[in-house]
Amino acid sequence: MTQPQPNVPSVAHAGPGRPLDVIVLAAGAGTRMRSKLPKMLHEVCGRPMVAWAVKAAQDLGARQIVVVTGHGAEQVEAALQGLNVTFARQSEQLGTGHAFLMGARKLPGGGDVLVLYGDSPMLSRETLQAMRRFHAAEANALTVLTSHLPDASGYGRIVRGEHGEVERIVEQKAASEDELRLTEFNSGVYLMDERAPELAALIGNDNAAQEYYLTDLLSLYRQHGARVAAFCIPDPSEVMGANDRVQLAELARLMQRRINERHMRAGVTLRDPTTTYIEDTVTIAPDVVIEPGAVLRGHSDVASGSSIGAYSSLMDTKIGENVQIRPHSVLDGAVVGEGSDVGPFARLRPGAVLDRGVHVGNFVEIKNSSLERGVKAGHLAYLGDARIGAETNIGAGTITANFDGVNKHRSEIGAGVFIGSNSTLIAPVRIGDAAFVAGGSTVSQDVPEGAMAVGRGVQRNVEGWSRRYWSKVSGEVARKLPWLSGWLSRQS
Repeated sequence: MTQPQPNVPSVAHAGPGRPLDVIVLAAGAGTRMRSKLPKMLHEVCGRPMVAWAVKAAQDLGARQIVVVTGHGAEQVEAALQGLNVTFARQSEQLGTGHAFLMGARKLPGGGDVLVLYGDSPMLSRETLQAMRRFHAAEANALTVLTSHLPDASGYGRIVRGEHGEVERIVEQKAASEDELRLTEFNSGVYLMDERAPELAALIGNDNAAQEYYLTDLLSLYRQHGARVAAFCIPDPSEVMGANDRVQLAELARLMQRRINERHMRAGVTLRDPTTTYIEDTVTIAPDVVIEPGAVLRGHSDVASGSSIGAYSSLMDTKIGENVQIRPHSVLDGAVVGEGSDVGPFARLRPGAVLDRGVHVGNFVEIKNSSLERGVKAGHLAYLGDARIGAETNIGAGTITANFDGVNKHRSEIGAGVFIGSNSTLIAPVRIGDAAFVAGGSTVSQDVPEGAMAVGRGVQRNVEGWSRRYWSKVSGEVARKLPWLSGWLSRQS
C-alpha cells in the first residue's frame, strides 16, 4: 500500500447524473465450495454468480466495470469475455482494501465508485438505483448498504452515534459484547465519491490478519470531514452471499422465486411456481402456460398462446405462437413454428427446425433437420440430417440412417410424401414429391417424384411349420401353455 497522502481534494456532489464506475470484487478462493470450479463461476439460475454482479452494474448504466480476479482468474475472465468489462488481478490475497485498490487503478476517475461482490447475486437494480438516489439526495461522500438480522453473526456491525449517524463499522472479531448485540450489519457494498481510490491508499494493515480492510474507508472519510451514511434495506436476503453449496442452493431458491414472480406478473401462468425452473435469460410472452416440473434454460424464447407440458425441458429453443409442448419432451437448440405440437416424450436436438403446423409425436427424435409446414411424424421415429417437405407423413418406426461410420449424410424428402411404417432411409438419398415408400422398406436409392419404392425381401410362407415345431416341445413346456395341447389336437 502507498503511504498516506497529505491532501485529499474535496468533491462537490453532483447527484445521480454523475458518472458511475463499478468495481466487482471476485478474487476469493471459496474453499468451502469444495470444487475445482472457482467459487465465482458457480451458477445461480443460469448465470455465474459474478455475472449477476456485472449485469447489475450494466443495468445501472455504469461507465466502466472493473472485475478484480484472483483465484481461478483465467477461468473467471474467460467466462466474462464479451461483457465489456475490464479486469484487474489481485495476485496476493491481502484483503478487500487491497483488492479495491487493484481495481481502482483501472478507473478513469471523476465519477462515483460502487463496490459490488462477485458472490452476491441478489442485489436488484431497483435497490441499487434507490441507493444512488439516497446518496445524491443526502450529499453523501460514502454510503454503505446495510440491513438487519436478528443474529448478525459473521458480519461487521454498524455503530451509530446519538443522533443516528454512522460512526464506524466494527468487525465481528473486534466487537464488544454490546456491539455483538447490534442487528444492523455491513453488506460490504459501498457507493463513494471520486476520492475513494486516494483514501483507500491510506488504509493500513495493523490488525491480527495483517490485511487491508475496505471497511476502514468509512473512518477515513469521516477523518476528512466528509459525510458518511447508511442506506438500510428491509430485505437482508438481497445482500446474501454464497460460501458453500448450502448457501448457493438457498440463493438459487430465492432467485428462482424472483424470476418466476416477474413472469407471472407479466402475464405468464405457472401452474406450480415452486417446481418450475426458469433461468433469467429466458423470454416468455404473456398468455403462455407452463405446467409443473418444466425447465426452461439458456436463451429460450416462448411466444404467446403456447404451453409447455409437465416435466419438459427447453434449452436455447425458440417456440412460436400457439405451440403445444406436451409432457416429458426435451428440446435443445430447436425452433418450433406457430401452431405445431411436440410430444409427449419427444426429443428435438440442435438444428431441429419445425415450420408451422408440424406434428411430432411420442418417442420421435429430430436432429439437424427441417420439417416444413404440416409435416407429421406421429411416433417412434429418428430423423437426422434431413429436409422434409410440406405435408409429408412419416410412419412409425421410420429412421434416416445418416451415419456411415465416418461421415454424416443428408436425406432430402419432398412434399406430400408418404413414408410407410418401419422404413429405413439410407442417406444420402432423395425422395421426390408425392412419392410413396412402402412400409417395411429399406431405401438406398433415390425415389423419383410420384413413384412408389418397395424395398422389402421376398416373403415366403412355410406351411405346417408351427405344428412340426410345437410337436417337438416337451410335455413340461406344453403344460405351461394350456392353449397348445388343444391347438395341436385340432391339427392332427
